[in-house]
Amino acid sequence: MASPATVIERLEGGVLTLVLNRPDKLNAFNPEMHAALRAGVARAETEVEVRAVLLTGAGRAFSAGQDLGDRDPRKGGPKPDLGETIGRYYNPLIRAIRGLEKPVVAAVNGVAAGAGANIALACDIVLAAESARFIQAFAKLGLVPDAGGSWALTRLLGEARAKALALTAEPVSAAQAAEWGLIWKALPDDTLMAEAEALAQRLANGPTYGFGLTKRAIQAASTNSLQAQLDLEEDFQRRAGFSEDYAEGVTAFLEKRQPRFQGR
Repeated sequence: MASPATVIERLEGGVLTLVLNRPDKLNAFNPEMHAALRAGVARAETEVEVRAVLLTGAGRAFSAGQDLGDRDPRKGGPKPDLGETIGRYYNPLIRAIRGLEKPVVAAVNGVAAGAGANIALACDIVLAAESARFIQAFAKLGLVPDAGGSWALTRLLGEARAKALALTAEPVSAAQAAEWGLIWKALPDDTLMAEAEALAQRLANGPTYGFGLTKRAIQAASTNSLQAQLDLEEDFQRRAGFSEDYAEGVTAFLEKRQPRFQGR
């Protein structure tokens, strides 16, 4: 009997939904799930039919981070090279999500711990169920936040809160995460997926060429000077102005109808 897919893919209405699917392990990452999720993000990059991505988890968790089951020190053997794990799996995934020039929505349906939390934070818009919690669990294992966690926490929350969360592994509720600006919204558990799907569909129906440029511009702002950012905005606006989506948006506005964007 074949094993179930570690990531379930569903493409509908331009939205590629990717569901982390190891619910018995709280969707903890193993090599197979890494490969499947990377393949899903790669599909979103290459297929024009995909105009937005929705990432969520099956069962009662978004993701508990790395599966530690195969790293039991009691089994003996050489110590694992965690840097190799990061370089092979997590860093390419975070780069792929951040570099995808299409909107990525995360629907955090339960606990998001360790790398699981930071993969969610790498997405463009994060919605979370009110029962969800974000935990930088690395401190409990003597490790350093990875999957972009030290970068995201510092930029979203500031050094004081980033250090406190990283050093204490204290859980952050969805409501607190929204209040602090770590995520966009905390929603009732029973409405999370409906609202996340509606948001992803809205983005998929939008001017995705301009969305891609907007995503790149905002991500560049944290390291650019004002002068560099102004130059970047000038360049990106020039590109957007030459797009078919811009022409359609203006035409639809003048004709008082809904635009029909094509993502080009």
